[in-house]
Amino acid sequence: MTNAAPAPNTRRTDLDWLRIAAFGLLILYHVGMFYVSWDWHVKSSRAGPALEPLMLMTNPWRLTLLFLIAGCASRFMTDGSSAWRFLKSRIGRLLPPLALAVFVIVPPQSYYEIVEGLRADPSLPKTLLDGFYLKYITASGNWCDANGCLTTPTYNHMWFVAYLLAYAIVLAALLPLMRRMPAGLFRPLARVIEGPGLALLPFAFLAAARILLYPAFGATHDIRNDPYVHVISFGAFLFGYAIAKDETAFARFERWRWAALAIAIVSWAGFAIAAATIIGSSPEWMKVAARAVREAEAWAAIVAALGFASRHWRHADGPIRRTLTQAIFPFYLIHQTIIVVLGHHLDRLRLPLALEAGLLIAGTALGCWLFYDLTRRIPWLRVWVGLPRTSDPPRLSASHAQRRGTKPNVAR
Repeated sequence: MTNAAPAPNTRRTDLDWLRIAAFGLLILYHVGMFYVSWDWHVKSSRAGPALEPLMLMTNPWRLTLLFLIAGCASRFMTDGSSAWRFLKSRIGRLLPPLALAVFVIVPPQSYYEIVEGLRADPSLPKTLLDGFYLKYITASGNWCDANGCLTTPTYNHMWFVAYLLAYAIVLAALLPLMRRMPAGLFRPLARVIEGPGLALLPFAFLAAARILLYPAFGATHDIRNDPYVHVISFGAFLFGYAIAKDETAFARFERWRWAALAIAIVSWAGFAIAAATIIGSSPEWMKVAARAVREAEAWAAIVAALGFASRHWRHADGPIRRTLTQAIFPFYLIHQTIIVVLGHHLDRLRLPLALEAGLLIAGTALGCWLFYDLTRRIPWLRVWVGLPRTSDPPRLSASHAQRRGTKPNVAR
């Protein structure tokens, strides 16, 4: 991609806002998973298909966008830094929260999953502390039903962090080689991607992966055996790394934002209709077409999101952005456990559905905030929830940073 001169602002606040918005949508999506007919850890007794078309509005693209943003952030972190320093930073930021999730935060999710799935089993522990945890961490529970066995310990929703850590390790290993390559080696590829190629090639890549790989492998979220998700997610990560400092690319996303939004809406409507009507016996060409339409929605939505964010949020800074930039990862860390536990107990009360859903959303938001507010105040806990060991120092302006001989603070 063309490396045009970066804008004078000291941080890509548009990417911060997009990251916040994408994680926020993901949290709401997981609330929705409690109420739709799709398989999940726990389910409402009144689950049904009503919300599913709305869920399909973000399902194809929200995590791909997050991996793309992570790739952009990695570009900023690696520039001017050694591969080892980058890797050490990523391990220090991602591994402690992943460990906390596996051994502390996720176990209640697994407990309520087996409570709902194996209610008639007399050997089921009555509480989390009634022998469950020991069986959880030693993988000795043998919790099985007709659909298979529950593997523990597990990372559940934190698969995103496990994959991100793996991609950071791969990137760190590649950095020394990438930095020794001649500057003009990728110039022909950059020329191909410029212009319409920036819109068409990523769509072709996503559609090919969905059509060729997804039917064979599905999406397992098992890091050891998930080729389709790795191709999509690592591809998005590398694409974000490539375009992070390409002002020309972001300018094009801005120009295309309205057209991309229109394509995303039309494609979503088509995919939602296809998802409701195509069944296993439908002709193969219909399934292939539906997968292509799904990826048209995915890439168009990502282009629209990048374009609108660059247009309106590039310079939108303030205390809300700074607070949410730090808070959103602890929110992500804890949110699914809150949804699972609170949803399980609210369902037993048989409240009016609208009231129950409102309480679940409000309770999740409050629980996320209390978790963040508590952990940020305890120095030794901060690293375990992905926060810096101490609060960030005051940011330097671009001119001040240049006078001090340091790099401006950028999205990370």
